[in-house]
Amino acid sequence: MKKLLAVLAALAVAVLALAGCGSDKQAASETKVLKVGATAVPHAEVLEQVKDDLKAQNIDLQIVEFNDYVQPNLALNDKELDANYFQHAPYLDNFIKEHPEVKVANAAGIHIEPMGIYSHKVKSLAEVKEGASVAIPNDPTNGGRALILLSKAGLIKLKDDTNIAATVQDVVENPKNLKFQELEAAQVPRAIDDVDLAVINSNFAMQVQLNPVKDSLFIEDATSPYVNIVAVRNGDEERPEIKALIKALQSEKVKKFIEEKYNGAVVATF
Repeated sequence: MKKLLAVLAALAVAVLALAGCGSDKQAASETKVLKVGATAVPHAEVLEQVKDDLKAQNIDLQIVEFNDYVQPNLALNDKELDANYFQHAPYLDNFIKEHPEVKVANAAGIHIEPMGIYSHKVKSLAEVKEGASVAIPNDPTNGGRALILLSKAGLIKLKDDTNIAATVQDVVENPKNLKFQELEAAQVPRAIDDVDLAVINSNFAMQVQLNPVKDSLFIEDATSPYVNIVAVRNGDEERPEIKALIKALQSEKVKKFIEEKYNGAVVATF
């Protein structure tokens, strides 16, 4: 009897030891949750493309959709999210100025929804004549963006071609004596037949069947300050899960998806 009890005790110890080893292995391969806030289009759609890639690395990507531009940064700052992907860099910079308590940083650029210069009257910028009319958005963000694009295209020169708040009063050189017509951003594409040039946001361009890549005479590129970014809390840039997310987003797979899905309305910047 004593011998039997000794054998049973030894078996119990062995089972517990094995269970302990199993727990250690399970802990070592434990799936880590990564919550990323995003607006539905295109950001959440892009994030969906990397879910399986991250799952293979034991990262459970959970996409939390928002329909406003304030809550994603507040939720990230409050540790309700691990990252967000919905905004361009100038928006984040301005948000931080208005909310100094928010400690959020730009971790990586992913895509741009480009602004372009379009025309139904000329086929190239070289054909633009003296006194040509140019329609640009009249709101501060898009107006400055349009002027910077015209400056990069060589049509005008600004006091500071990095000033996203530039206005027509900041134009210091205008060799073709362009005449600016400032309209609501949504109305600029509607005016394309009435002006020589129109500087249009990609979402509005698509609404009138203009393809930003194929139809624009000049378009923003990856150097644009309006690149849409992944944002994280300060100090989290080197977290393994964040680095894995960015690597997955900046992949040829995602670039191909963006090209095929959005037909130029969204352009990868990596």
